Amino acid sequence: MNLIIDIGNTCVKLACFNDEKIVECIRVDKNEAKDGLLAFSAKYSFDKGICSTVAGLSDDFLSAIDSLPFGVIRLVSGETPVPIENHYATPFTLGSDRLAAVVGANYLRPDCNILVIDVGTCITFDFISSAGIYEGGNISLGPTMRFLALHEHTAKLPLVERKGCVKSLGNTTEVAIRSGVVQGIRYEIEGYVRAFLEKYPDLFVYLTGGVHLNLHFSEKMPIFANDFIVPIGLNRILEYNNEIV
Repeated sequence: MNLIIDIGNTCVKLACFNDEKIVECIRVDKNEAKDGLLAFSAKYSFDKGICSTVAGLSDDFLSAIDSLPFGVIRLVSGETPVPIENHYATPFTLGSDRLAAVVGANYLRPDCNILVIDVGTCITFDFISSAGIYEGGNISLGPTMRFLALHEHTAKLPLVERKGCVKSLGNTTEVAIRSGVVQGIRYEIEGYVRAFLEKYPDLFVYLTGGVHLNLHFSEKMPIFANDFIVPIGLNRILEYNNEIV
């Protein structure tokens, strides 16, 4: 069995894979990451693991990884071998989560042109071709940052919660802010998809990420939700490194 450790900006995701099948996937708060890791790793008979992070690792967490009774490799963009061709001009600066996402997407649909949209702290748009070539992507503000920016860079706009009423036209300031952010994200995503469809009519789109919004897309949009694209990609990278060794 494989242990997958995916450390994001706000939480840690732990997953157990039996070959290619997801057995369990959980989220833990960063301040509970060490205890969560040790408890999760004791639950299964893991043979190997992989760790991906977009944030710094505490000494306690590093020591917890080192104490595990099996090897855990670290995904480092530009260094760790991956089963795709990476055309990013600065591969060492590419977020390991973005890299894992396109690997996972390509693994699930190897003969497709795929746009992976990850909605989290940031919103990322990453494209991998049907030839297995990662062409690059874009980074945009995530929902939380948008709400904070509206509050912190104005004199009177309140800080609004993400969950709540969303309308086509807000009839209160709170609803106007929430609707503007949520609807703006939806239009942004649809705009990217339309632009890519013009160039790649057979485009397949994966929507993933830790932030869930009530986004209602047109049925004509080839958008499919998959919460496990990054863990699937990390598991594939782990197995790939095992194969080449």
